[in-house]
Amino acid sequence: MAKQLGYHAIHEIFTRFRAADPSPKGELEHVNAYTLVVAVALSAQATDAGVNKATRGLFAVADTPQKMLDLGPEGLTEHIKTIGLFRQKAKNVMKLSQILVDEYGGAVPNSRAALQGLPGVGRKTANVVLNMWWHYPAQAVDTHIFRFGNRTGIAPGKTVEAVERAIEDNIPADFQLHAHHWMILHGRYICKARKPLCRTCIIRDLCTFEEKTP
Repeated sequence: MAKQLGYHAIHEIFTRFRAADPSPKGELEHVNAYTLVVAVALSAQATDAGVNKATRGLFAVADTPQKMLDLGPEGLTEHIKTIGLFRQKAKNVMKLSQILVDEYGGAVPNSRAALQGLPGVGRKTANVVLNMWWHYPAQAVDTHIFRFGNRTGIAPGKTVEAVERAIEDNIPADFQLHAHHWMILHGRYICKARKPLCRTCIIRDLCTFEEKTP
């Protein structure tokens, strides 16, 4: 685990990220809060590109909980069968859609606890929805952010929960809203698990990672 970076280094890192991409966006396609919940739930152990390919047709016919229920399990499965674990994910989407209709009038709740009460929605999914839809500075830690936080020393931690807390504690408040997207995009395209692109990394001089690629 990398050594914890200091405040000034972290501030400079996110200053550079903001200069390069002032308004980073998540890559999962959605049209409203409900379709975002579904897309994020479907993205577990799958790529965003693969989910987007499957959901374009799905959301064209089912962009509300009631429409998803009307589509039915078989109709949903037909749309998402290219996504890993699609059978269990289809069950979760149908169950969460029923709960949203029965308990929330078809609307998506905007509290973490309520979101995590939905089938197939864990803390990471809830944080993504809170951040992307309601612009709450929630930090969803996936494999990219976990790797990036530990490699760079921005948010070292042995567990997802520890890294999430470190992000909240260590990153200045004015960067918190977009921190999740800057980190996931950098981890996905530059700070890769294998052969990170250190040569083209804009924070190479500040990163504590000792095994930088030449």
